[in-house]
Amino acid sequence: MYDKRVEFFYDLSSPWTYIAFHNLDALTARTGASVCLRPILVGGVFNAVNPSVYAARDAADNPKFKHSWQVMRDWAKLAGVEVNFPSIYHPAKSINAMRMACSLASDQLALKAFTKAAFESYFGAQENLDDSDVLVAVANKAGLDGEAMRVASQTDAVKSLLRANTDEVIARGGYGSPTIFVGTDKMYFGNDQLPLVEFALKRSEA
Repeated sequence: MYDKRVEFFYDLSSPWTYIAFHNLDALTARTGASVCLRPILVGGVFNAVNPSVYAARDAADNPKFKHSWQVMRDWAKLAGVEVNFPSIYHPAKSINAMRMACSLASDQLALKAFTKAAFESYFGAQENLDDSDVLVAVANKAGLDGEAMRVASQTDAVKSLLRANTDEVIARGGYGSPTIFVGTDKMYFGNDQLPLVEFALKRSEA
């Protein structure tokens, strides 16, 4: 049996992660599960265990790769979220954004608000995800103290937390964003596997 706690390891630069993040609300409403958001640096994950991602990006004429963008756009329409991808900032550096997210790790409601606003900024307004001034404005618009987050994001504690989250998801078998756990050992990857997340959560009721 598995508990009804979902861990969502994520990086703000991923369009699939944005769609999955949006769809989590309906899933948790149906299942009564709680979600713990765990910011990571997906580039660190790719470098460690999934470097083939970079080769796939270079092969832009690959039929499977091109089809994946069509599928992504369809998923976004189904979810009702605006995903302008790729933007002029793709592939995005996300270290500043993920450090600012980690500064909110102890306040999950605030972290959720910032995450939603940052996704909308990057994929909706096509703003620079790695520009700290943009991120401060995004946080302020979400009702948070963006400047305090920027200061906190440069502390050793926050930097260490981002590294620790990234190392943890790698150690637990993750290879990208979003990596989703139900309980401690049931791992799922990506928006497409959310139905399996829901299945696992419902099994925990039995």
